Amino acid sequence: MPTQSRPEIARAYFGAHRTKDRKFVEDMLTEDFTFTSPYDDAIDQEAFFERCWPAGQRMAEISPEQIVENGDRVFVLYKCRTREGKEFRNVETLDFTGDRIRAVNVYFGAAYVDGVFQPS
Repeated sequence: MPTQSRPEIARAYFGAHRTKDRKFVEDMLTEDFTFTSPYDDAIDQEAFFERCWPAGQRMAEISPEQIVENGDRVFVLYKCRTREGKEFRNVETLDFTGDRIRAVNVYFGAAYVDGVFQPS
């Protein structure tokens, strides 16, 4: 039985991204972890840290706004602000095995600078 709820674990996962605590994130993932986004098709943990983790260094702020649990899946709507001032919202689903994250699927939202829509 997990000592934390899955929404609490999701919040800690995003907190570790905000503080750039790679070791904490690594410890939260299962051995068979996969990451999928519009740019990545079910890449493994090694590829995730090689390709995606460095991009997170551009984020000045990552703030979960809504976290909803549905069985073994947690939905997280979050807002990001890059160091360059671009703001956007994404949704991620975190699939769990026990109290560890087995898969992350990212869905990108629109981007804005000073409230003005920025086309991709």
